[in-house]
Amino acid sequence: MKILCICLSSTIQRTIHFENLMLSKVNRSKNYRQDASGKAVNSARVLNQLEKNCTITLCPLGEKNLELFLTLAQKDELSLKTLSIPGFTRECWTLLDNSANTTTELVVSEPVLSLQNNNLTKKEQEMLKNMNEKFLELVKQNNCDVDAVLLAGSRPDFWDKNLYADICLIAKQNKKFFLADFIGDDLKNVIEKAIPSVIKINDEEFLQTFSKSTSLSQNQITDLEFKELICQKSAELNNMIIVTRGKESTYAANKGIFFECPTEKVYPVNTTACGDSFNAGFLYEYLKTNDFESALKKGTWCAARNAERDCPGTIY
Repeated sequence: MKILCICLSSTIQRTIHFENLMLSKVNRSKNYRQDASGKAVNSARVLNQLEKNCTITLCPLGEKNLELFLTLAQKDELSLKTLSIPGFTRECWTLLDNSANTTTELVVSEPVLSLQNNNLTKKEQEMLKNMNEKFLELVKQNNCDVDAVLLAGSRPDFWDKNLYADICLIAKQNKKFFLADFIGDDLKNVIEKAIPSVIKINDEEFLQTFSKSTSLSQNQITDLEFKELICQKSAELNNMIIVTRGKESTYAANKGIFFECPTEKVYPVNTTACGDSFNAGFLYEYLKTNDFESALKKGTWCAARNAERDCPGTIY
């Protein structure tokens, strides 16, 4: 089995433990770690724990801290194909409060650049255009010998708005199973161009993306109506849709047929990357068994194991 994991928002993740985290105070930690991260990178780490060397991970990396990311990825034996880009790879901090049993995430946003930004010089515009072309070429080169493609996480603004749709189209043209875990206009653009095999999304994002009223929230719709909406959209797209609901059971549909999978009750250490771990478990099990219900259970199991550990995207 070989799975291509694509991550445009690669991250150096720093996880810090506190006995009692207090705002407006000096907080000292006795336990600290850093890991190569980002949604698809986290999924790749879990997949490699399920089956050694079963992934290839594509990720652009900021040249100024590229070596640190590569060192962290090598520690986890991740097989990376990278594209060096100007600037820094994103950095995030996870603050774990042991007494309150909470996870607080601090994220540093990427620089806001855009191919449509008229303030950019001609040289900068050309550089961004070349970056997009080079990354698409990297995607094409690595699509041939894989069984599935996982594209997850946000698209930084300096990447072309059609990049996700182009990546999905390449996968579909190569007849690859494709799992999409992103939202908003990127998801809408992808659906117009090439419908993913699986869409993984949370409840609020699903309603914002697919309900007729974009302002509709889950407390304005009955549970039965919500289930029917998921089934209708899955039947319309002729695909699988998985809707996670935090601690509540996961709702899903496979070509219009409804499934519900209960979550596991665990004592969480770090909830970061539970969704990424779910993606890994689901994808791995589905490719092995072609059984949708079994894959949902495997994804749920991986998410629970991840929550019990401090490293984001790990089950053992």
